[in-house]
Amino acid sequence: MRRQRVYSGTQWEEKVAYCRALKVGPSVFVAGTTAVDENLTVVAPDDMGSQARFIFEKIGRALSECGASLRDVVRTRMFVTDISRFEEVAMAHRQFFEGIDPVATCVEVQRLVNPELLIEIEVDAILVE
Repeated sequence: MRRQRVYSGTQWEEKVAYCRALKVGPSVFVAGTTAVDENLTVVAPDDMGSQARFIFEKIGRALSECGASLRDVVRTRMFVTDISRFEEVAMAHRQFFEGIDPVATCVEVQRLVNPELLIEIEVDAILVE
């Protein structure tokens, strides 16, 4: 099966040897995504909900490059640094996935690669013909 890779151009893709998104057949996998903009600036360092919304938009763009959209998402995995703030994440998730209702997981982690990052999200999507 052919693999289509999407790169966003960040330094980490080359250093770690990974791609932002990978399409294999009808499946699309988006790597863990954080709220870092094109200038490598952390977006909304104190606002987990805003970071989540930024990330879902960023993921939407990666999916688009694979011919998919957020409507094709079947699984979300969210890694948060403070589970007591889960409601902020839940509201953002609902904003993007209401009516789509993918399976979802949210787990607390000790920290992410930058202390200003409060959440990292990865998704899986399937293109249905």
